[in-house]
Amino acid sequence: MAIIVEHEKRRKEILQKSLDVFVEEGYEDVTFQKIADRCGITRTTLYIYFHNKYDIFIESIKELLGSMELDIKKWLNKDISQEEILRQVVEIIFTKIEQNKKLFVVLLSYFMQLKKTGVDIEERIQRRVLRLRHILSTIIIHGIKEGTFQHLIVKDMNDLLYGLIESAIFRLVILNQEDLSDLRKTINVAIDGFVVNKNPEKE
Repeated sequence: MAIIVEHEKRRKEILQKSLDVFVEEGYEDVTFQKIADRCGITRTTLYIYFHNKYDIFIESIKELLGSMELDIKKWLNKDISQEEILRQVVEIIFTKIEQNKKLFVVLLSYFMQLKKTGVDIEERIQRRVLRLRHILSTIIIHGIKEGTFQHLIVKDMNDLLYGLIESAIFRLVILNQEDLSDLRKTINVAIDGFVVNKNPEKE
């Protein structure tokens, strides 16, 4: 058991240190040897944990999405309104984005390299965020059924939320902004617009 724990600990350390190498060098210029050097291990040892740099990179993305999904699932079955669940889920997403800025910087570099080769990066991105978008749609559908949300088009509601999440990533990575408080307010205003009789007109 101790060996398994130690293996997992070393694996996480490699993922963390590799991100620094990816950020400094850019995905294209990173080599397996550079990652091994940063981690203070040999390439042979590194092969015990990962097959190549792509494997390390994809694992970093899976770690982020997996962690986010676990945090989100803690809220999905709580005995509270779907409005409150949606607000909490959006806050989790924004917090994870802020905590993983380095990874998104590398992602941008990686996608730019892929685009030069003619790869359909939109299809790749959509494939990675499919589960997240499904969770958002599920919350919205349940909210409509329970009477919390208006009978709007689910896809449009989802697209609005997802667009604001993309905007948060853009601001962090491209504009190098550290404070997402304005976007947090904006996304909550968007959710206000979903809610039935949030601001009922006075007779």
